[in-house]
Amino acid sequence: MKRNFGNIAIIVLVILNIVVWLVFPPVNDGRENFTRQYAGEIIGANNIILMACALFLSTRPKWAEKYFGGLDKMYLTHRYVGTAAFLLIFIHVLTVPITTTGWALGNYLAVIAFAGIVSIVLITLAPRIPYLNRLTGGDYNDWKKLKRFIGIFFILAFIHSLTVPHPLNALIAITWVQIFFIIGTASYLYTEFFGGFFKKYLPYKVEAVNHPNNSTTEVVLRAKKAPIQKQRAGQFLFVRFPGDKTLNESHPFTISSAPQEDVLRLTIKSSGDFTRHLFSNLRAGMDAVIEGAYGMFDYKTGGQKQIWVAGGIGVTPFVSFIRDMDGNLAHDVDFYYTVRHREEAIFVDEIKAAANKNPRLKVHVRFSSTDGSLTVDEIIKNAGGTVNGHHVYMCGPLPMVQAFEKKFLEAKVPAGNIHFEEFNFR
Repeated sequence: MKRNFGNIAIIVLVILNIVVWLVFPPVNDGRENFTRQYAGEIIGANNIILMACALFLSTRPKWAEKYFGGLDKMYLTHRYVGTAAFLLIFIHVLTVPITTTGWALGNYLAVIAFAGIVSIVLITLAPRIPYLNRLTGGDYNDWKKLKRFIGIFFILAFIHSLTVPHPLNALIAITWVQIFFIIGTASYLYTEFFGGFFKKYLPYKVEAVNHPNNSTTEVVLRAKKAPIQKQRAGQFLFVRFPGDKTLNESHPFTISSAPQEDVLRLTIKSSGDFTRHLFSNLRAGMDAVIEGAYGMFDYKTGGQKQIWVAGGIGVTPFVSFIRDMDGNLAHDVDFYYTVRHREEAIFVDEIKAAANKNPRLKVHVRFSSTDGSLTVDEIIKNAGGTVNGHHVYMCGPLPMVQAFEKKFLEAKVPAGNIHFEEFNFR
């Protein structure tokens, strides 16, 4: 229930908004199309509430993670809420009476806000829509910077509602909506301007840059002032490097160091423009800005019997788990680490050394090019023929994780016992 409380709260707010407008309706002044105007105001109010919720979720509040099931689930909610608000804009425009004469400030602000929000949303969706992707040149990272202006258009949209000619007289309902305007505006200002004052963004220095193989970068970071607080093994953070134009954009990466270390270690595979540039150009001494830590991927909250599955660079949270151990593992763990080729594997010696110190940790390293692909059937067989009492922790390519999740569910593993996080924050 706790993991869905955030989603339920947003739905309740939308329903409560409708109730407020029905219980405290605007004064019917006898104008033509009063009902359409009334309905349009309710839709517009819901739009303000949903956009405020989306802006609030964009602040990435750590305390709210548990009410959504993790930051990755919070971002899914952010996406759905933003999409609903986007669609309501069109319904609002089609519902309210529109005239081409007697325009005031509010009418012009409506056009600006509508054009701005629609343009940003379409550009944000471009990577997922082939035609739009061709129009924008496929350079999502450049276009994504435009999302920083969404809060400005949110503010203009609300001011529009207060400055249109002949607004409806609904003091209580409008005052109620103003609460969400304040929440949305404060969230936007916090994210874009004032987060640093609240230690949301912490300055670090790149202490070392290592390359465990020809496609992976290990970044060692040391805090310039206060380090991140309340970190747990298996969490992730957002990092950017202001000294390099390409790297000066926050990206999420799992922390591969243990919480008690005096440095942060990030182990990053070269798989996109950002990470390839990082592999070639990041140097010791460069500045870094950290935000985090986030995530609820924590084996310590799981049951006695566990299965860990790491695919490729998905080994990083498990490396953090292992580095956090003190030699007294309190769970029975079968750890499967699979990569395509032997040279892609990292930290294998360290993982095997941890298994020697922890008899309850059994390690299975798999090279699929020579040993064949790892299967859930094989995992079940090694577990004694049944896994319905196990907790499963997975990290790796999303198609692999989704395929394994389906197989584990078919093997009667409860959905609540299957744990993974999706790093697709856009």
